[in-house]
Amino acid sequence: MEYVEYEGKKFDARHGGPFDRGAADSYYGRPAKPHYFTGDTYNSIKILKYAMSKEAIAEYYAGYDYNEDMGHKKEW
Repeated sequence: MEYVEYEGKKFDARHGGPFDRGAADSYYGRPAKPHYFTGDTYNSIKILKYAMSKEAIAEYYAGYDYNEDMGHKKEW
């Protein structure tokens, strides 16, 4: 498993997970809209904010903030 440490916490950075989706939304310049996938992105069930745990929502925002802090952005 791949992990990312951010602000003193360790996050599971699996493709499709909350941290990954937050980072991806930031990377592509999309607004923060918490969600994740149960497996691989677009190849599994998408979980929207209303069905997410508080922990998963926090992971999503951590991924978004992490990418914003790193400055990784898609060059169009």
